[in-house]
Amino acid sequence: MILKRITLIPFALLIGLSILFVGCGTDSDTGSGTMTVEMADAPIDSADAVNVFIESVEVNREGSSDGWVTLNEPQQEYDLLELTNGATTIIGSSELEAGTYQQIRLILSQDGHSVEVDGRSYDMKVPSGPETGIKLNINAEIQEDIEYVLLLDFDASRSVVKAGQNNPAVQYLLKPVISATEKAITGNIEGTVDPFEAQPVVYAIAGSDTLTSTIADTSDGYFKLIGLEEGTYDVSVNPRNDTYSEKTVTDVDVTVENTSELGTIELPQN
Repeated sequence: MILKRITLIPFALLIGLSILFVGCGTDSDTGSGTMTVEMADAPIDSADAVNVFIESVEVNREGSSDGWVTLNEPQQEYDLLELTNGATTIIGSSELEAGTYQQIRLILSQDGHSVEVDGRSYDMKVPSGPETGIKLNINAEIQEDIEYVLLLDFDASRSVVKAGQNNPAVQYLLKPVISATEKAITGNIEGTVDPFEAQPVVYAIAGSDTLTSTIADTSDGYFKLIGLEEGTYDVSVNPRNDTYSEKTVTDVDVTVENTSELGTIELPQN
């Protein structure tokens, strides 16, 4: 009879090896997607330009111990009033590990912001926030090989604030008011105001809340309201030329990834 020698592997070691092999099999790259951040503006009627200097754009991943991840460091000034009527600019785009990203923040410079009023430029001070940044909750789900587009609506009309009398050298403050929406789950409204000489401001209103606004093009009256979640809106057209009266188009339906066309809205004369 031939005896075969059998080497017994301790049970604990066997379990350890099994975990190691399983771990090796599942420790592959979890995949990555892309986050792109676009910025638009809800305009301000009392200024000719609103210049904001952004140092960096960062996001924070759920459960991550690495802290904030930098999407971009533009180190650039942006005139918010150029970002109306559907115009946007990309302020950050980067490949990210798949997962849920809870927050985004904009790091603004301490200086370098300005507002132009009646042909004169004034420096704007940020009273707080340059070090910690302007934080927004987004809960963005980044999926493998998918681009996630986030739209930031920088509301200039609410962000530019006249300073008090405590410091006569500071005329204006920048207190950023920004909303964030996933562009893929929003729709738009567009139309034309006649006559364009009415110089109208156009608002999208849901209930008692103004969701976004824009100034119709001063050469042809065209307007586009973007980044609206699916729902029903009233579109209010308010002329800055006192010769004309305001007009409201009610019950405008917005659906995802579509643009609701209102055609020409004629404003009555006073």
